[in-house]
Amino acid sequence: MRRRAFLVSTAGALVAAPSILRAQAKWPERPVKLVVPFAPGGSTDLVARPWAEKLTEAFGQQFIIENRGGASGMIGAEAVAKAPADGYTYLLGTSTSIVSLPVLRKVAYDASAFVPVGRVGDAVTGFAIHPSVGPKTFAELLDYARKNPGKLAFGSSGTATAPHLRLEMLKLATGIDILHIPYRGGADTLNDILAGAVQMMCESSSTPHIRAGKLTLLNLNYNRRVDMFPGVPTLTELGYPGIDGGSWFGIYGLSGIPREILERFNAALVEIGRTPVMQARIAAASATLTPQTLPEIAAFLAEDSKVTLDIIKAANIKLE
Repeated sequence: MRRRAFLVSTAGALVAAPSILRAQAKWPERPVKLVVPFAPGGSTDLVARPWAEKLTEAFGQQFIIENRGGASGMIGAEAVAKAPADGYTYLLGTSTSIVSLPVLRKVAYDASAFVPVGRVGDAVTGFAIHPSVGPKTFAELLDYARKNPGKLAFGSSGTATAPHLRLEMLKLATGIDILHIPYRGGADTLNDILAGAVQMMCESSSTPHIRAGKLTLLNLNYNRRVDMFPGVPTLTELGYPGIDGGSWFGIYGLSGIPREILERFNAALVEIGRTPVMQARIAAASATLTPQTLPEIAAFLAEDSKVTLDIIKAANIKLE
């Protein structure tokens, strides 16, 4: 298991602080840890780093990223669950650790103890394929997969993660047979697709390599077209509505954290997330921002969790 702490400079913190945070407050009085439950260099990590920087500027205390990858995010979630509920340790990742994994295996933490604090990025992704395979469009992918069942290998950041669920949604909707290969993070998946060990992936970390022509983007798993790939259609446009299966990143704390800390943290996330500077930083990580208040993100998580659990049941997903 690899671990890496990332410290962000606090230079200019008071100047850059949003207006809502300029008043004195007790929290935070020391560095805050953001545990990313995947390896460095993956989609979650790329979204987390600009947030660590801007939160450090806003609060005048360091927000430290600690990567604890492995087991589809379970290792990182366990580390957060064991930390004191004092407002100084959070999970920054997808909902996999608190929604998918607890229904697939026994986990060493109480998933219901996690509460969402902020929605910090919606990944702009799609199915990317290595050019050596041949298909250049989504229709050509389906034709190839039907003629070569089981020949394509799809790499994901772990079983029951958002990329894996998107693959299962695609298989259910189209009837194609594609092999799933789980990794410990999106960075490892990316390395193997570039090396030709797997042929497909669906992670925003692939974006630079798509632009460089090393991978081919066949569609968008998103609710609309985006400026970065204006010519790439959504799955709805391609005739498969309802299986776009977007991925989003959130910050989660523990239920024992005082409400006033959660509200203060959320207010900062909303205010920072509305700034053009932060929107541009997240866009560079191939994601968009949809800032939400505490009640809004709680409702969103509940609805998204229902969809996720329905997919797991329909696809009969098992830990591999």
